[in-house]
Amino acid sequence: MGVEGCTKCIKYLLFVFNFIFWLAGGIILGVALWLRHDSQTTNILYLQLGDKQAPNTFYVGIYILIAVGAVMMFVGFLGCYGAIQESQCLLGTFFTCLVILFACEVAAGIWGFVNKDQIAKDVKQFYDQALQQALMGESDSNNAKAVVKTFHETLDCCGSDIVTSTFTPVWRDDLCRKDSLKSFFENTNCHKKIDELFSGKLYLIGIAAVVVAVIMIFEMILSMVLCCGIRNSSVY
Repeated sequence: MGVEGCTKCIKYLLFVFNFIFWLAGGIILGVALWLRHDSQTTNILYLQLGDKQAPNTFYVGIYILIAVGAVMMFVGFLGCYGAIQESQCLLGTFFTCLVILFACEVAAGIWGFVNKDQIAKDVKQFYDQALQQALMGESDSNNAKAVVKTFHETLDCCGSDIVTSTFTPVWRDDLCRKDSLKSFFENTNCHKKIDELFSGKLYLIGIAAVVVAVIMIFEMILSMVLCCGIRNSSVY
């Protein structure tokens, strides 16, 4: 016997929320793949200075986001099917998956909040090391020059906060474009550009996480209510 009355409304409401959840999972998966293959981050985070690889902490968060998006699509489909079939087993599995996914999202949010400044800091340190080698003409200076030029061309910047004492060599044509002097006086050095690059992307991820968390809370409440309604209707 199918559910009736208010419980039936909850059934279709849960279906709608799960469909939105499924769409949100697809959007998060798409955004994560875009962030993973974004030309700016890819050009920078694939760099290698001698034996040292550019920091990949940012990509760890992106891989987590890709996994979350894929799981969300699966869980959303499971919830839609369970709601239409009025299956307590499927709804119970759906609720369990939601709780696990919510816990993982909270853990990922805490990890992201703790590491949000560290990501940009590691990339800035990598850039400073390459810039110092390029300016000092160390043994790996050719590789360092290529790394520095990639930063400058990708982010449209030149110089850093800690290299102000090397004003003259920074403007060498083999490191910076000739129009970079204007950027320096406008305070758009590479440290600032790196901060803008990662803070903007992390802000986008944070908004998506909050929206998904709100939807998940509503779905957990609705699924519990629907399970109770199905159980009561089966008794009568």
